[in-house]
Amino acid sequence: MIQQTAKGTPRMDLADALEEFNSDDKGLIAMDVLPGFGVKKKAATVSVISRENLKLADTKHANGAAFARVGLNAGDLSYGCVDHGLEGPVTDVDKENYASDFDAEVATSDLVKNKILIAREIRVAAKAFDTGVFTGGDLFTDWSAAPWDAAESALITHVDKAIQKVRKNFGVKADSMAIGAVTLSNMKANTGIKAMFPGAPLITLAMIVNQLAAILGLKNIFVGEGIYDGEAEGQDFAGSDIWSDDYALIFKQHNGAHLKEPGLGRSMQWEPFSGEEIAPTSYREEQTESDIIRVRDFVDEKLFNPYCGHLIKIDA
Repeated sequence: MIQQTAKGTPRMDLADALEEFNSDDKGLIAMDVLPGFGVKKKAATVSVISRENLKLADTKHANGAAFARVGLNAGDLSYGCVDHGLEGPVTDVDKENYASDFDAEVATSDLVKNKILIAREIRVAAKAFDTGVFTGGDLFTDWSAAPWDAAESALITHVDKAIQKVRKNFGVKADSMAIGAVTLSNMKANTGIKAMFPGAPLITLAMIVNQLAAILGLKNIFVGEGIYDGEAEGQDFAGSDIWSDDYALIFKQHNGAHLKEPGLGRSMQWEPFSGEEIAPTSYREEQTESDIIRVRDFVDEKLFNPYCGHLIKIDA
């Protein structure tokens, strides 16, 4: 939805163009790991289901006696959406200069949105692979002595044990895994995974990728392929993976319409300025003879229940 801001005019033409901007095509998985959840207030508290609901209850009932009662356990979780935004100027000269090659306004909108999404991706990757949160035997297992970049690694067993950890910790089945692109490359060479195709005269890359989630007992495998250049402007390019090949997170994705459902977490998005599709606005800056393209997002990426996930270290 296009939103009006105090200093910007909604740009439906740019919004339509940016609908073709697909974060999946760019290997960005932040909104898969912590899906968006619209909120009416910039900062508030929400109630999140607790694993205390797994406590055993005495269901025996005596004739004429009152029934035992149970109460729903939910904890308050505070959030505060942070204002993230960038602008890109498009001068009148640039519009004319590039007119025969591409639309400068669309290209600038694409650039600005991409930078915002890369920043979001970095934030979510840091939360997903945070060994300060996922710590101890319930939340973290170190398999680096049997690294996944070794073809003979028992990675199928590693994932299964993590799935069982989540089930025992929160009573739900983990359905997803978040990994980096290098990790996927290592997994495709794994002898245990290849052994799942007995009798196949040729094991293709497509066969492995299409069946990988089923082989591991999962519904989703989210592969972060995003790259960023951390060097200063003017320095030589130095591309780095956003998602490390040292870790894999196995988790229950929280993708329901209501917060009563258990899951890892959500990206809280303040609805007046945010949404699943970040919409551009623009305003005129006469002193520079430019149209300024602005993309803005108010968001707070929150881990609701770390016990709905299990982090494994897969490389030294």
